[in-house]
Amino acid sequence: MTDVMTNLIATSSQTVGPFFSFGLCANSATGRIALPGTPGDHIRLSIRVYDGAAAPVNDAMIELSQTDAKGGREPSEGFRGFGRLGTDPQGACTFETVRPGVPAEVQADEAAHINVCILMRGLLRQVYTRIYFAGDPALSRDATLRLVPEERRATLIAERVEGSATDWVFDVHLQGGQETVFFDL
Repeated sequence: MTDVMTNLIATSSQTVGPFFSFGLCANSATGRIALPGTPGDHIRLSIRVYDGAAAPVNDAMIELSQTDAKGGREPSEGFRGFGRLGTDPQGACTFETVRPGVPAEVQADEAAHINVCILMRGLLRQVYTRIYFAGDPALSRDATLRLVPEERRATLIAERVEGSATDWVFDVHLQGGQETVFFDL
């Protein structure tokens, strides 16, 4: 009798994606994390995804999770705490939310941030990063951000769109000299 294991061959890995947008990303309501009337500083957060050649990635799926304006983690009326959108032909998507707060018990070593999960074709598994906000005085004391080499921290900072009180932009570079810092979770 032949050993069954000697007759088996390895098969190729499956990559994450492509995604069928009609099933996962077609509902733009999943990009509204906080509805009008939800307490907090309402913002529009545009995320742009670029590949290693700085070309837009038009079929990524972005998932965000965050606290409410007071640092609460539980969904409430008008606040979901989670959003999901696919990128458009320019590699971008825009979420409507509130600027996250920080729970009182961790304010000493945490800045306001949004957790990000990115899934797309060509990735063997999803990647994770964080979005912090430019100008936040708590950035210097954030324990996670301090683990990142100083010269790479800017890859985790969203910038306010010039002339806008509510619009922010965050660029994700999957590879290259401006590669975004990703966390091993």
